[in-house]
Amino acid sequence: MVDVETDGPIPGDYSMISIGAVIVDIKLDKTFYGKLQPISHLYIPEALKISGFTREETEAFDEPQKVMLAFEQWIQENSQGKPIFISDNNGFDWMFVCWYFQHFLQRNIFGYSSYNLGSLYKGLVKDTFTNFKHLRKTEHTHNPVDDALGNAEALIHMKLELGLKIKLE
Repeated sequence: MVDVETDGPIPGDYSMISIGAVIVDIKLDKTFYGKLQPISHLYIPEALKISGFTREETEAFDEPQKVMLAFEQWIQENSQGKPIFISDNNGFDWMFVCWYFQHFLQRNIFGYSSYNLGSLYKGLVKDTFTNFKHLRKTEHTHNPVDDALGNAEALIHMKLELGLKIKLE
């Protein structure tokens, strides 16, 4: 389960500020957190504010290539087989993570596809007007690790309580 915070709407022109991930298993004790320096002079103050950081703080964060290498290594060390990218809003989170992997490492450990947690839930309960967010236990704080944990809790509930067929670590 992956979540990102950014300073704008698209990668390349704007920057991924932080990334959080959790291996989805019953323990939820394997987490990753990275903070990335901006890659562009562009940023939208309102978008950056959501992350809780100032522009000056983000400029002292780690180089993006270093963070993406560490993220890739963490995935390799903590998962088996081909990892699956799942997020609350994969249209947004995926485009940043995919772009950063390709741009900085010329590869993407997740391949070319991702799953949307909300869509999984909508299909499971057969209602496109419903929302899974009530299944989270961890508060949604816009710290990407907290947000990934809450989403992982929801996915575990979907599997154990609602019968979603998915392999968890």
